[in-house]
Amino acid sequence: MGVAGRALLNLSLTSTTSSLRFSFSLLPSRFPLTRNPLLPQQPRRVYLGFRPLSSTATTAPPNAAEEEDALQPIKHSILLERLRLRHLKESPKPNSEIKQLARFKSEVDDGGVRKSKKKAVASSFEELGLTEEVMEALGEMGISEPTEIQSIGIPAVIEGKSVVLGSHTGSGKTLAYMLPIVQLLRRDEELDGMLMKPRRPRAVVLCPTRELCEQVFRVAKSISHHARFRSTMVSGGGRLRPQEDSLASPIDMIVGTPGRVLQHIEEGNMVYGDIRYLVLDEADTMFDRGFGPDIRKFLAPLKNRASKTGDEGFQTVLVTATMTKAVQKLVDEEFQGIEHLRTSTLHKKIASARHDFIKLSGSENKMEALLQVLEPSLAKGNRVMVFCNTLNSSRAVDHFLNETQISTVNYHGEVPAEQRVENLAKFKSNEGDCPTLVCTDLAARGLDLDVDHVIMFDFPKNSIDYLHRTGRTARMGAKGKVTSLIAKKDLLLANCIEEAMKKNESLESLSVDGIKRDNARSRITEQKDKREKSVKVSNSKGQAKASTGKSSSVTRKTIDSKRSPKTTNSKRSPGTKFGKVPAKSKPKIATKVSKKTSSSTGNRRVDSRSSSVSTKKLNVVGFRGRSSLSSKNTRVKSA
Repeated sequence: MGVAGRALLNLSLTSTTSSLRFSFSLLPSRFPLTRNPLLPQQPRRVYLGFRPLSSTATTAPPNAAEEEDALQPIKHSILLERLRLRHLKESPKPNSEIKQLARFKSEVDDGGVRKSKKKAVASSFEELGLTEEVMEALGEMGISEPTEIQSIGIPAVIEGKSVVLGSHTGSGKTLAYMLPIVQLLRRDEELDGMLMKPRRPRAVVLCPTRELCEQVFRVAKSISHHARFRSTMVSGGGRLRPQEDSLASPIDMIVGTPGRVLQHIEEGNMVYGDIRYLVLDEADTMFDRGFGPDIRKFLAPLKNRASKTGDEGFQTVLVTATMTKAVQKLVDEEFQGIEHLRTSTLHKKIASARHDFIKLSGSENKMEALLQVLEPSLAKGNRVMVFCNTLNSSRAVDHFLNETQISTVNYHGEVPAEQRVENLAKFKSNEGDCPTLVCTDLAARGLDLDVDHVIMFDFPKNSIDYLHRTGRTARMGAKGKVTSLIAKKDLLLANCIEEAMKKNESLESLSVDGIKRDNARSRITEQKDKREKSVKVSNSKGQAKASTGKSSSVTRKTIDSKRSPKTTNSKRSPGTKFGKVPAKSKPKIATKVSKKTSSSTGNRRVDSRSSSVSTKKLNVVGFRGRSSLSSKNTRVKSA
């Protein structure tokens, strides 16, 4: 440029049909950018395509307008290219809309209600937000991977939600609520400074049976060694004095049955004031087996306290292996706004269990069939549970097995609570003295037993009891076997359950009464459809008969009008002789009559009365095999 103190400017202008690229570089000079006033001022150069850096006005050369017009197509193409690139960047991928539509359809059920997204099972308990103290307790129990119900239940309870945890038996529901509640108790101590107090528990777990209370209490004790909290058990069947002493010392958690807990509250051994966490284990049994009044009585003071201003209320966790629609309605009415969390295996068969259905005929002995199924399993050293529907049936099975030198223990309603505990201890012992437990549905819920084989001597009346019985085996992923002896009266329900399990469908609403009711409705619907069809057929036949009668009357009128003058009382026409029909009209009348009469008339002429009568008889009795009789009558009349 001829001046040493001025920066060097490199400019490259590239124009294509699709884009215009400018590149420039300012090379620093060795001297400051100051103009020498002694040198003559050179004219300012203008570069097309750039805006001036200064705000002073510049005079364009005379041909600037022409060059601007020449650059307009290039600028237009640049603008179109930018718009196209922006559209491609913002637009979805070609098949993304189809994928979104398919995803939406998969999330919507048949009723149009959006399904909750299935949460993946966590690979470790660290992902669920548990503390180190709780993790150490799990390590001592030898548990490293969470189950599906634990993966969805633990985070929800930690967040403070009131939930219903629904999953099949043996899936780890006790840990799904016990671990987060213990962590919440420790958090309350650190944040609010809450400490253990006598007779003032902060967490209450209600269970329907003493055996389930003992099971939950053992889990709580195993966690308390690391999490440092104190729990006690108050259940029915035990002495009151030791329970009163345990409540008089500082406690954090109480595990008990509803009746015994209310008894301690009435006697002043327990106070509501600090309860913040409530668990109802086997909630469907609670509401379905007569515990509803006790639960409502226990909840009333808690709800009154929660309604007061400044009170934080309480968190509720319901645990169940089955949930019928009736029980779900009661739960939703009692606990407003509670959230239902269910696993994919709820009301379905356990994948690790084998189900066999042995159908018995009336001539086969059911006791002998039980012996044939039981002996091979005992020979392998397995523990077996034999379920019966009634006490009498349970006693009969127990007596028969003892006569065949098979030692058994009993578990039903007439066995005292302490004796039931002893019988369960004998059944669980590794010595194998009593590997057979004969029981009713009292042992079907809540018991954590290591059972290899479940035999249903009496088939249950509904699918819910079937699910609870089968839940005694194949727990926590172990393998098991279920054998059902099917009598003729149980065949209907057994076939429906077997068919549903083959299709991996839910067994929620299957029962004997329900299946009979559905079959009766289907039969009524079929009969109604048959009646409607028969009415339609009869109406169509009546219309056809009416049209046939009209056509026969029209034919008779035409024949009467063409007959001789003697019969019709009309004058003789000029073309007739002795009142006879002209010869030209004879074949036409003969063809018409032959179509309306039977085949037995032949080519003889038949009067109009006989033709109309024979037509009606053929139409009415043509399908009853009496057409031959009508033809005989026609011959007699013609004769």
